[in-house]
Amino acid sequence: MICKSDYLVIGSGIAGLSFARKVAPYGSVNVVAKKLACDTNTNLAQGGIAAVMGTDDTLEEHVQDTLASGQGLCHEDAVRIVVGAGPAMIEELQGLGVPFTAQVDHPDLPELGREGGHSHRRIIHAKDMTGQAVQKVLAENCLANPAISMHELHLALDLLTERDKDGSLRVIGAWVLDRDQGVLKAFLAKTVVLATGGSGKVYLYTTNPDGATGDGLAIGWRAGAKAMDMEFVQFHPTCLYHPKLRNFLISEAVRGEGGVLINREGVPIMKDHPQGDLAFRDVVALAIDREMKRSGAPCVFLDITHKDPAFVKERFPKIYDTCLSVGIDITVEPIPVVPAAHYQCGGLMVDTYGRTNLKGLYSIGEVSATGLHGANRLASNSLLEALVMADRAAQAAREESERLPFPPEKEPPHWPTARLGHAPSEAVLIAHSWDEIRRFMWNYVGLVRSDQRLGMARKRLSLVKAEIDDFFRNFEVDYDLVEVRNIAVVADLIIESAIARKESRGLHYSLSWPDRDDLRFKKDTILRNASPSILPVA
Repeated sequence: MICKSDYLVIGSGIAGLSFARKVAPYGSVNVVAKKLACDTNTNLAQGGIAAVMGTDDTLEEHVQDTLASGQGLCHEDAVRIVVGAGPAMIEELQGLGVPFTAQVDHPDLPELGREGGHSHRRIIHAKDMTGQAVQKVLAENCLANPAISMHELHLALDLLTERDKDGSLRVIGAWVLDRDQGVLKAFLAKTVVLATGGSGKVYLYTTNPDGATGDGLAIGWRAGAKAMDMEFVQFHPTCLYHPKLRNFLISEAVRGEGGVLINREGVPIMKDHPQGDLAFRDVVALAIDREMKRSGAPCVFLDITHKDPAFVKERFPKIYDTCLSVGIDITVEPIPVVPAAHYQCGGLMVDTYGRTNLKGLYSIGEVSATGLHGANRLASNSLLEALVMADRAAQAAREESERLPFPPEKEPPHWPTARLGHAPSEAVLIAHSWDEIRRFMWNYVGLVRSDQRLGMARKRLSLVKAEIDDFFRNFEVDYDLVEVRNIAVVADLIIESAIARKESRGLHYSLSWPDRDDLRFKKDTILRNASPSILPVA
């Protein structure tokens, strides 16, 4: 079955839906979502969007905060582009009806929150459910647009290509598995956009939803797109520590409003750091890790009980209600927290318009690496980046699309990597591979690394990848098999990038190389696929 459109967007978070909305006046758009359209990382984002809106703040200060967080690896051109467009993006969302929390005394102005690493209050938010508020408005806008077709429960498997007149490859679509019908579909388009979010599920403990398996990164890499800075995986310092809610994030905004990290004796953990509890995330996460190892405790605590209970409930309704549902009243007792995998700072390498090195293929949002984040993402810059890069990619794609013909009508050949109709998947084997990857990634390639740990992870992954390849030759394709195949690719990219960086910088901390080495490693880690899988349409 063939589905054709001018634009194919894979992913339905803030980046994908923003792009779809902006190109819809210029052509037809197919949006592919592997789960429901609102089941995204965006939907879980609590903190907000960083943008200069205060009278005491400047764009230059936001730029400098971002550069400081990135520890020498930010691309300054990307930083200035994204930061500079921030106020306009907020005004655009307000015009669409996103209900940002307003100042009490000035209801026409957004309330500004504070998060780690920011020199000013500049976090625009909708209480502690910002992502959900933005996702809802964008989804409603796209669903009401007749030029946009939403395909839920559709999982992209691999990209399709054709040869241009000059012999070079152009990406013109993707093989997609329709979960409801159990069939493969070929989605063809002039422009293909990967907006699939991150890959937190490559780790045992994460704040990400179950769908965050690095699908866009994996299919882009298999097709030949370059990857950049994959060693920099951000671990959020404060994930709720509770057996019933393993991936619930406690927003950094809690610390921004006065929350204090303490150990089980009640001693503040960050008391000796100049920025205290609002230090950069890599610093805070490592401090928590060291405290847990020192004390043998399974967690630390985030205490906001000294604030007015009414304020806490009003400012953080989602966090308050969720914690209360498991018996924790955050107005009277500290919140048990631990670090967890949260954000992929690297991704598919793109220019400042979201273009990859493959013709016809764009990558925006968390799946991409623009150079904005460097070695450590500044809090709440991610939603901002998604908005700005979606806008810029839409501009470039519109201009490019006008010069391109539709992809050929010819039915593509069968997807060569695997076929439907093989023997049913051995669920226990797939589950074992999934669990094994996530455990050794957590233990060996997590917050603290070493040459020995990385070497062990590489050896184990090579064995697991061989097993997964065998599964594809012998078993029926299903979501679990596709996802474990993708997290194996992501794990491989993280391990190889971490091995290549023989220093400690930002989110990459190595016991074997504890010092920062600007002379040799003040540069991006760029990986190229020597053997891309080229899936032609003719």
